[in-house]
Amino acid sequence: MRKTSRTRKNTPRFAQGRCLAVIWLALLAALPGVAGAAVIGHMQPAEPVTDARIATLPSAQQTAWHAYLARSQALEAADEAALAAERAKGQAPADPVEGKNGGSGMPLNRPGAWYGTPEARHVADVIVSFQTPAGGWGKNVDRSGALRQPGQSWVPGGHGYVGTIDNNATTTELRFLARVQAQLPGAPGEAYRAAFLKGLRYLLDAQYPNGGFPQVYPLEGGYHDAITFNDDAMVDVTELLESAAQRQGDYGFVPAPSAGQARAAADKALGVILATQVAAAGARTAWGQQYDALTLAPAGARNFEPIALSSSESASLLMYLMALPDPAPGVVAAVHAGAGWLRQAALRDIDWTAKSRDTGRQRVAHAGAGPIWARYYDIPTMKPIFGDRDRSIHDDVNEISLERRNGYAWYGTRPAEALARFSAWAPQHRLPSP
Repeated sequence: MRKTSRTRKNTPRFAQGRCLAVIWLALLAALPGVAGAAVIGHMQPAEPVTDARIATLPSAQQTAWHAYLARSQALEAADEAALAAERAKGQAPADPVEGKNGGSGMPLNRPGAWYGTPEARHVADVIVSFQTPAGGWGKNVDRSGALRQPGQSWVPGGHGYVGTIDNNATTTELRFLARVQAQLPGAPGEAYRAAFLKGLRYLLDAQYPNGGFPQVYPLEGGYHDAITFNDDAMVDVTELLESAAQRQGDYGFVPAPSAGQARAAADKALGVILATQVAAAGARTAWGQQYDALTLAPAGARNFEPIALSSSESASLLMYLMALPDPAPGVVAAVHAGAGWLRQAALRDIDWTAKSRDTGRQRVAHAGAGPIWARYYDIPTMKPIFGDRDRSIHDDVNEISLERRNGYAWYGTRPAEALARFSAWAPQHRLPSP
C-alpha cells in the first residue's frame, strides 16, 4: 500500500537535487578516462501529472484534467483509509509473498471446465480478496496462495504500485474472473461478476482524458504517471476493453451500458496510439515505451530507460493494430509506416551473447547472424542507444555496467513476428495509390 505520507516527486527540493545530480553526472562524464566517448547523454526523468502542469494546458482542456487528478487523489485516500480502518482493529498481518511477474497463479490457457473447479475458484477468491477499494490490483502476488487478511497490505513490500497495469496486473485478474464466472451461472458466480465490473470501472476511471493509461492508478508520481506502452501494458488494457465491449463468450454478462463505456474507452485508446506514433524527418516511424501524459511527447522511465523508439513495444502495437477488424485508413497507414521502420531498424551480422557472471552479455560480430533489433533507437539519429543505472546513455551496449547488460533485454527478435504478420496482412490492406 502507498505510504500515507508519501511525498510526490515533484517538490522543489527534489527537483533541485535532481538538477544537481544531472549536472554532476555531466561533469563526471567530461573528465578524462571516466566515461569516454560512448556516453552520449543522460536520461531526463519523466514529469508527473500535477495541478501546476495542468494549468499550462489550453483552458478548454484543464477542467477534465483537474477533475481526473482530484478523482485519483480521492481514490488514493479511500484506499489508504480502508487499510487504516482495518489495522485499527488489530495488528497488521505480514505482507503477501511476492510471486513471479506476469500474472502468477492465474493461468488463462486451461480448458473451460477447469475454471469451475475448486482450485480455480480458490484463485478467484484470492483475486477478489486482494481487489483494492479503488477496484484495481497490485502486481507480483501469487494468486494461488492465501486469501488476503484484514489489515494486510495489498502488495509485497507494503506500498506502491496499487493498483497497476504493469506486469499484466489487473488485466490478468479480470480475465481470470471472467473465465471463472462463465462456469458459474447464477448466484455462485455473482461475487466474481461484481468484482469484474468493479475492476472494469477502475480501468475506465484510470483512463486519461486524452485516452492514455498511466502505469499506476491512483497516480503514483514520476514516470509511473506516463502513458505506458512498456511491456504491452496499454495494449493489454485496450484488448480487455475490446473484450468487454463485444460482450461475447466469457464477457457476455457485461451489462450493455458498461460495454458501451468500454467501447468508447477502447476507441479513445486507439486514438492516442495513433497520435503517439513518432514522426521524424516528415515520416512516421514507431513508438516509444512511454509518453508524457499531458504533452504526448516521448518520455523516459527508469534511470536506464531513456527517451527513444522501442522496437519491442512498437512490434506489439503493430500486431494489435493489425488484429483490428476493418481497420480505418489511418490505422492502415500507421501499420505500413511502422513496419517500414522495423525493416530499416533491423541489425545483422551481430549476436547478443548469453549471460556471464564474469564478462556479462555482450554484442559481438557474427557474419550472417540476424536480423535482431536493439531495444532502443535514438529518435534524432535512429541509432541504437543503451542506458545505465547512473542515467548515462551510451551508443555501445558493451560500455554499460555488467549488471545492466545481464539484467535487461537490450536486443530481441520480437519485431520479426510483427513483420511476418505484416507480410500476410499487407496484401489485404494496401495503402491508397498516391
